Amino acid sequence: MPTDCIPFRETHYFSSLICDYLEEKPELQRFYNRFPNLENFEAQIEEKSAFKGLSKSHRHVLASVLEQQYTDVNPSEATLLNISLLKESNTFTVTTGHQLNLFTGPLYFLYKIVSTINLTKELKAKYPDQHFVPVYWMATEDHDFDEINYFNFKGKKIQWNREDGGAVGEFSTYGLDHVFDLYTKELGVGKAADQLRVLFSEAYLKHDNLAAATRYLANALFSDLGLVVIDANQSDLKRAFIPYIEQDILSQISSQEVSKTNALLSDIPETDYNIQVNPRAINLFYLSKNSRERIVFEDECYKVINSSITFTKEEILKEIHEFPERFSPNVIMRPLYQEVILPNLCYIGGGGELAYWLQLKDYFEAVQVPFPILLLRNSVLIKTNQQSKKLDKLNITNRDLFYKRDTFINKRVRSISNIDIDFSSQKTHLQEQFKDMYALAEQTDSSFLGAVKAQERKQIKGLEHLEKRLLKAQKKKLADQVSRMTELKDQLFPNQSLQERAVNFSELYLEFGDQLIPQLVLNLQPLKQEFLILNL
Repeated sequence: MPTDCIPFRETHYFSSLICDYLEEKPELQRFYNRFPNLENFEAQIEEKSAFKGLSKSHRHVLASVLEQQYTDVNPSEATLLNISLLKESNTFTVTTGHQLNLFTGPLYFLYKIVSTINLTKELKAKYPDQHFVPVYWMATEDHDFDEINYFNFKGKKIQWNREDGGAVGEFSTYGLDHVFDLYTKELGVGKAADQLRVLFSEAYLKHDNLAAATRYLANALFSDLGLVVIDANQSDLKRAFIPYIEQDILSQISSQEVSKTNALLSDIPETDYNIQVNPRAINLFYLSKNSRERIVFEDECYKVINSSITFTKEEILKEIHEFPERFSPNVIMRPLYQEVILPNLCYIGGGGELAYWLQLKDYFEAVQVPFPILLLRNSVLIKTNQQSKKLDKLNITNRDLFYKRDTFINKRVRSISNIDIDFSSQKTHLQEQFKDMYALAEQTDSSFLGAVKAQERKQIKGLEHLEKRLLKAQKKKLADQVSRMTELKDQLFPNQSLQERAVNFSELYLEFGDQLIPQLVLNLQPLKQEFLILNL
């Protein structure tokens, strides 16, 4: 399929922090371990192999938990083989994580997982003596229900309304039959629409909780590609995390280290980096039925806020050892939990995720856990053949599409107009003339400088006003072409946002059917690190 790539910085949709990271700016190098290129994975494999937490017994526990979690799913031979391979010391993972968004949520859910799958293929070709398993980490312990209870379809919000509370993975799927009824009416008719109906109903109407439904959905979409889906909200897995839970409870090490890193990031000169997350004194929640609340240390005891639960030091240590599953890491500690229980080499995430990962390296070093390679997931703009033909007819380039809508329209009107609407040369000529007037004022009476400057500003503003009026008149004259351009721009950038952040995969599935994911697998190159424009 025809493709094109644009550097992430030139899209204007990614932060300066992420763009500087991709360009390997020296001031950021202390905040990550190794840059994501194929050659650096050799050292990453060696470092992870030496991690004492990856014992043979732990690998067997990991594989056993995964086998148990797949008992109610029909995994492919590739997935079952990958789970079995995790028992071996020469097997490593590449991981991406995502919330349990209803019916995958935004389109980039697919790009995260395909990036992960494709990187394992590249690693296997480079290092044939090792095995590499793609892992999707379900964020089952999150409690931000409002972020996941909907997806956008053909400009409409398909939403699941229910009471909030507790870890979302344990939410009952009760009530999703009403969502299915609403969604199925919007789908229309055809083979692809019927396939989507079956996929939704099999996932959400035949599984009891959101974690099981999401596992089924991800397995149905990617099982043949060997994807392994993990729900880490499990007591046997958390038992391996007990030492780090104790460290955070007793010495609050995560807060200390991440706060130091945040200060270092903020002090980098001539940057506008935003601190993505700020640590709390204790970065753990306490999980109970329908509840996930923060743990705090107050009045010489440990308290679970919004509850009557309190612990002495001895009591909370006893609770950690007897019920580790009740302790849930927040955004600061979740990455550490992942790296402790998985033989992981690389984390693949979006710009916001990588931004907070860059705050964690010193924390990982303090607790002696290898810090993974960080890779920005693939980003994609998908165009249909019909859209591509219309864009070609209007002489609109891929780079033109990434301008904000007003800039895009103004630029295109200037381009196709039969008169020159750009007054830049006139402004330059005017400014040159005023240079002589400034010199004259300085020779006579410097008090006139203010008057000259005011007159210059007035005349420049006059030219800008004329330019805007002329542009407005030309837009009116070229209304038909402006309308067609605007319609195409809005189709590809809904609500002036990236397609991948606003559209659900099912919209494109209606267009491309079961060839959508194979085409993504064929075209996404995770280590290329550019924005992909794909014509399907």
